[in-house]
Amino acid sequence: MTQQAQKLPLDGVVVLDLTQFLAGPYASQILGDLGARVIRVEPMQPELARTLPPHYHKGDSAYFLSINRNKESLAIDLRTQEGKDLLKDFVAKADMLIENFRPGVAARLGLDFDVLQALNPRLVMCSISGFGQSGPYRDRPAYDIIVQAMSGGMSITGPRGGEPVRAGLPLGDLCAGMYGVIGMLAALVKARETGQGSYVDIAMLDCQVAMLSYQGAYHLMSGEVPGPQGKSHDSIPTYRGFHCRNGVEIVVAANTEAMWQNLCNALQTTELGSDARFATNGDRYTHRAELDAILEAAFASFTAADIMAALIEHNVPAGVINNLDSVMTDAQVLHRDMVMTLQDAAGDEVRVVGNPVKIRGVDTPHRFPPALGENSKALLAEFAGQTADSIAELEKTGVIAVSARQ
Repeated sequence: MTQQAQKLPLDGVVVLDLTQFLAGPYASQILGDLGARVIRVEPMQPELARTLPPHYHKGDSAYFLSINRNKESLAIDLRTQEGKDLLKDFVAKADMLIENFRPGVAARLGLDFDVLQALNPRLVMCSISGFGQSGPYRDRPAYDIIVQAMSGGMSITGPRGGEPVRAGLPLGDLCAGMYGVIGMLAALVKARETGQGSYVDIAMLDCQVAMLSYQGAYHLMSGEVPGPQGKSHDSIPTYRGFHCRNGVEIVVAANTEAMWQNLCNALQTTELGSDARFATNGDRYTHRAELDAILEAAFASFTAADIMAALIEHNVPAGVINNLDSVMTDAQVLHRDMVMTLQDAAGDEVRVVGNPVKIRGVDTPHRFPPALGENSKALLAEFAGQTADSIAELEKTGVIAVSARQ
């Protein structure tokens, strides 16, 4: 396939993004990375994510820049009737709309799904909220840390015997964004086959409960309530972290019987492989405390570099617990383009994490995140049929905002 012939999977799909902060913008960035035309419908004043400290590029926060590439910006006041009418012109030509207002706000604005679907029967609309559009918690505010706590995920995160901690990654936000994309893409397939759109209701709490996965099943089957898991696994004693002689910590995942034998060989403790106490994973689970002490002592006799080399040689899955400076210079991470350079209109560069979805023969777009209202004029002319004079009047009366970059 030639460079000219490349076509991204979502080329031609128009997405209206009425979201702010993290979950929604993360979802729309995924769609933009896959080729959709994402139009951010922003408030007249910069949202909080544009202003979060401590790092900035020309006034926009690194937080904002990390989740808003491959988008255009239309700044519009949806509190005005003129603003809502303009948005409806866009809805009539869009394929998807994603919002993360508090439940009920879209309806109060006259922008709920029933109203919008009447304008565009094939529209796919996704609402992301803390607790969903129904239920006793519907109207409660929520952020990532709230749903991490309420889902039980925080209760099993942290050192064994210690206090629960928030996961370092904002899992509540990011997972809601990913589930939102899954739902929207499924609904898009339906819309293209039937001409009928769908309403996708994503609750951050639902997503976190779903991700309890086997831990949730263990509790439902046994009634047991686990505490923080530390760096180990409830079922597999040889799936955990170990400190090496030079203080570096590595993790191993010796899940199978063959891997157990290979681990023993890598550690030069071949007698463990024939020890009846540790013959099977079930035996190792029963004698876990004894095995932990033996393995901890064995790992402590090696430097991280030496034991990592031995583990790789013996085909035992293992890895160093990296800090971010190590991750962002890692050969595999760089090879996979997971550090992406974005270049603004002046040629200045910002580096962000890349797109993990690799599609053979297709390059990921690298468009710099837009300034607030950067594309207002062009978008209003294209989607709403506005003239230069009418756009100037809308700007003068405060219905729209236009970036100085234009």
